[in-house]
Amino acid sequence: MYDEEDLRAIREGHEEWEEETLGPTLDRFGERKKQFTTDTEGHEVDRLYTPDDVAEQEYDEDLGFPGEKPFTRGPYPTMYRGRLWTMRQYAGFGTAEETNERFRYLIDNGSSGLSMAFDLPTQMGYDSDDAMAAGEVGKSGVAIDSLDDMETVFDGIPLDEVSTSMTINAPASVLLAMYVAVGDKQGVDRSELRGTIQNDILKEYAARNTFIFPPEPSMRIITDIFEFCADEVPSFNTISISGYHIREAGSTAAQEIAFTLADGIEYVERAIEAGQDVDEFAPQLSFFFASYNNILEEVAKFRAARRMWARIMEERFGAEDPNSMKLKFHTQTAGSTLTAQQIENNVVRVAYQALAAVLGGTQSLHTNGKDEALSLPTEESVRTALRTQQILAHESGAADTIDPLAGSYYVESLTDDLEAEATQLIEDIDERGGMRQSIEDQWVQRQIQDVAFERQEEIEEGERVIVGVNEFQSDDEVDEDDLAEVDEEDEQRQIERLDAMRDDRDEEDVEESLDALRDACASDANVMPYIVDAVKAYATTGEICDAMRDVFGKHTGA
Repeated sequence: MYDEEDLRAIREGHEEWEEETLGPTLDRFGERKKQFTTDTEGHEVDRLYTPDDVAEQEYDEDLGFPGEKPFTRGPYPTMYRGRLWTMRQYAGFGTAEETNERFRYLIDNGSSGLSMAFDLPTQMGYDSDDAMAAGEVGKSGVAIDSLDDMETVFDGIPLDEVSTSMTINAPASVLLAMYVAVGDKQGVDRSELRGTIQNDILKEYAARNTFIFPPEPSMRIITDIFEFCADEVPSFNTISISGYHIREAGSTAAQEIAFTLADGIEYVERAIEAGQDVDEFAPQLSFFFASYNNILEEVAKFRAARRMWARIMEERFGAEDPNSMKLKFHTQTAGSTLTAQQIENNVVRVAYQALAAVLGGTQSLHTNGKDEALSLPTEESVRTALRTQQILAHESGAADTIDPLAGSYYVESLTDDLEAEATQLIEDIDERGGMRQSIEDQWVQRQIQDVAFERQEEIEEGERVIVGVNEFQSDDEVDEDDLAEVDEEDEQRQIERLDAMRDDRDEEDVEESLDALRDACASDANVMPYIVDAVKAYATTGEICDAMRDVFGKHTGA
């Protein structure tokens, strides 16, 4: 901490430097741009930062030590010196057999966690033979129609030895139930199951649109999951409150923080209203952020989000357990920054984005394959993406000390600026009646859309340089033979597999379990045990979601 006399001397020295050293250089050479701004905020970046820019910062209150409030410097005392982040590569495509093969490949190549992608029919609660699924089966992830598919995906993969993240939202209760059922069949105690379900429905209404049920029953299902996991699956993260899709839809970094934490506030409020103790469920909340190209802005974003969440949980909700105040998060490199032109450049982009995530203290990380702007990633590009993390972990030195950019006048100033802007946005949301109301009023969507439109204009007008796209172009083309494709016959094979499963199951058990689920949905009962029963009877994803649609209805998005 500098006293006023020190700061006065620094200001005088700064003025003298500008006049005597900087001035002649600017007169002779100038600078390469008239204005420098952060990547997404449009905030002007000063030429030089000094202690004067962080003079108001109090170390104990604003930074502290790792593993202690306000967790700006990380949620754990040793961070990567004790344990590296989980290297969780996102995978899943085509059939359950193909996904099992890719998962085994990743594990064999050093992946320390699995991240499961589902096709759009599964995300929307439809079976592969539904008319709504035509042409989409296995395209954006694996098709999971029943427990039979989930058993195949994890064949030979002991669930007590891996951590699995599932990017699933509206039918998250169903896929979680399938995972629990696989664990039961493997003889794994439920307390040993580790992983995360995304389960963030508010983000779907705001930015992504893979919703099924209206907001009210959707929120009820989420709080039922909180309660079920606290009792049955205590090591499983019940929600991954996602800023990633908000950012990918076009938001700024400050909006990503604000809208994500505002979603978190809404979930916590709902759980408390349902009678749950904040310190019982809050430690299992987790978050999911994007990492973009501006390394220092991203580092500041992660640090600001941690500090804000700690204060929100303690001051707004009265949390007493420090674990309730820790913002633990997964990071994925930014898919929207990948270009179809000069795809080798994407390896570089992903490496810088991964570096930002690690310098910012992420708990797990997915690095995108270079070819994802064009197709599903090949094994070669997946391996390169994983090797990027391993080189970062073992060769770069970035993991050797905790919060290595702390104390940087620029990073600390930017952290404060992002926190201030995000805090103001949350206050605006509160005044509008909360995040759910702000989404229903389309206010959040408009904020994101406005930024996305401005950014696209900047690219088209050449004000924002995208290497290989609007500057430094070449005529290089990607050989289509080097891209991965989903076999068009996979859809028919999946439907045949589904038909065979239905022929083998006990239809009476299925109908009884679905009737019991409908009754639970119509009552105040926790729906999760009934979904687990239906899953174990081999009711399909579509049948279970239809049973809930019968009671809850469908959300039209209007």
